[in-house]
Amino acid sequence: MNYYSLHHKSPKSTFKNAVVEGLAKDRGIYFPDNIQQLSKDFIENISDYTNHEIAYEVIKQFVGDEIPAEKLKEIVANTVSFDFPLVKVDDNIAALELFHGPTMAFKDVGAKFMAQCLEYFNKDNDDEVTVLVATSGDTGGAVANGFLGAKGVNVVILYPSGKVSDIQEKQLTTLGQNITALEVDGVFDDCQEMVKTAFLDEEITKTLTSANSINVARWLPQMFYFFFAYKELHKKHKDLIFSVPSGNFGNICAGIMAQKLGLPIKHFVASTNVNDTVPNYLVDGVYKPKPSKATISNAMDVGNPSNFIRIQELFNNDLDALKCAFSSYSFSDDETRATMKEIYANSGYVADPHGAVGYLGLKKHGLKENEFGVFLETAHPVKFLDVVEGTLPVKVEIPAQIKKVINNKKVAYKASTYQDLKDFLLKK
Repeated sequence: MNYYSLHHKSPKSTFKNAVVEGLAKDRGIYFPDNIQQLSKDFIENISDYTNHEIAYEVIKQFVGDEIPAEKLKEIVANTVSFDFPLVKVDDNIAALELFHGPTMAFKDVGAKFMAQCLEYFNKDNDDEVTVLVATSGDTGGAVANGFLGAKGVNVVILYPSGKVSDIQEKQLTTLGQNITALEVDGVFDDCQEMVKTAFLDEEITKTLTSANSINVARWLPQMFYFFFAYKELHKKHKDLIFSVPSGNFGNICAGIMAQKLGLPIKHFVASTNVNDTVPNYLVDGVYKPKPSKATISNAMDVGNPSNFIRIQELFNNDLDALKCAFSSYSFSDDETRATMKEIYANSGYVADPHGAVGYLGLKKHGLKENEFGVFLETAHPVKFLDVVEGTLPVKVEIPAQIKKVINNKKVAYKASTYQDLKDFLLKK
């Protein structure tokens, strides 16, 4: 499998180089050169396969022969080593829980897969590589956990000061070893721009790769759980509508890729908070990135989502075709809190703010009689303890994964400008 830059000004790349480089030399993100649909027999008989077998079938064409089949199967097995349950919250709506991994966020899947791929590609290399990642909340913790102790890999995580939850901050600032956190005076978009700028800087770029969802090894494995959900739901014989809480749009982009592989998903809803760049684009056809605003669903506080260009590519940059399969709506914090209360009152289900936004998207879009809606619960409610316990009459139990870090001491370095980041990297 080859990959090309969506800026179309760099040579094509192998999977290995796309993973190791993260971003193409022309600052474009990579996209697979050829997408082959999976066999109809596989889709129709998906219940006969284990989750490990499904994940391997889904990802193997994107890796090709660059990782031996048995090693790739091992990587996949380690990646999807936890459950992805569907929980009914309404007659025709279920939550797909993606938070049963080590850091209790959906990003554990992509982070674990990428970490293992990069470690495999770096196994015979004496030079260390630095994984540079910007986070609006959960990415940092997932990447930190996925790469912790990886041979020849250092991780530097940039996060916006005061704009991640306390537990999220502990997950990315307390692990030590090969993990370092930089606390940035700004918003997530500032962190992301600093990372992108670093990849253009010839003084440091040779030793860098990215672990944001711009990296193909972070992005593509997110297809897995759309297949897992279909495996559980296809016998309902209903059309499936997926609502995905969306910030950088990597997760929903992976879902659309799953659809392109032949997964029968009728429609996607990208549910956002007040950071409404994409919902506005679908209304007026003009893509206008803007500074992000802080919300209670902070992992979606993104004003210029990197992966939306991949979604446009999947629809050949045809806005009308995109609108047929894809909708996007934005919601306020007040609407989010009210929906958390509504879900709890109706079903006893405790949704985190991101999941509540996903549920809102389904309700706004509407479900017909023969349709079944799935909203993605992307993080455990404990990650947003103050918001959840301040909104609902519940006391959230602290899971074992969180107890490991909650009392650890935060260690983070300050950064305000790109030069601060560069100086830090040059000293490492």
